[in-house]
Amino acid sequence: MIKESREQQLREAIELFFFSYRAFTHGPDEILAKRGLGRVHHRILYFVGRQPGLSVNDLLRVLQISKQALNPPLRQLLSMELVRNEQSKADRRVRELRLTPSGKRLEARLTGTQILQLENVFQDQGKKSEKAWKQIMQQLSED
Repeated sequence: MIKESREQQLREAIELFFFSYRAFTHGPDEILAKRGLGRVHHRILYFVGRQPGLSVNDLLRVLQISKQALNPPLRQLLSMELVRNEQSKADRRVRELRLTPSGKRLEARLTGTQILQLENVFQDQGKKSEKAWKQIMQQLSED
């Protein structure tokens, strides 16, 4: 059982997490909304951009979503010519995803806002805080 005072401290941490995530996604959300896109589109663009040639099945594993959840936003990105879907040269049964030049520009703009946010905070807080933050985020992502 967690003491009431400790629970209050943890609730404050949860609120900070929510508010910081809202601030972290605000810039990209505004850019995406102007195109009729949302956060899931950013995640697709980000991971396809980080791993060109990613298969649809690998993307499903990375995002931990169902094929039904991925299909509509991916189709939208394909129709907007931000992502292209090509047959793998190594295995003709596999479809590989890559960003188009306009997809690369959009992804860079979306993620660029977040890179600047993190750079400013990490510069203010120092390397030890950056390392601690990364350790906390890593552990949270593994739980």
